[in-house]
Amino acid sequence: QVQLVESGGDLVQAGGSLRLSCAASENLFMYNVVGWYRQAPGKQRELVATINVGGTIKYADSVKGRFTISRDSAKIDLQMDSLKPEDTAVYYCNAKLPSKDYWGQGTQVTVSS
Repeated sequence: QVQLVESGGDLVQAGGSLRLSCAASENLFMYNVVGWYRQAPGKQRELVATINVGGTIKYADSVKGRFTISRDSAKIDLQMDSLKPEDTAVYYCNAKLPSKDYWGQGTQVTVSS
């Protein structure tokens, strides 16, 4: 099973940028869909951006035009620009097979106003 390790979370001012990276222990092209989710305090985990094995990308409406997902065989990156306080959350990397989800441990992103 794949091991996913996120990095890049930090405290940043509103309007700033961060780049998150998720390192994978296996070839990510073996997984149907990979991507990023986030969970803010008191809220459910939600999709941020995903990319499937064919390269089709999906973004949450709240991040369209501000976030960019990319991946190669070994990592999944999330470029986050024009950050807002409402982007504050723990960000999780995910890799999906039809029967199972794999998650990283999460990285904290805090956006101050």
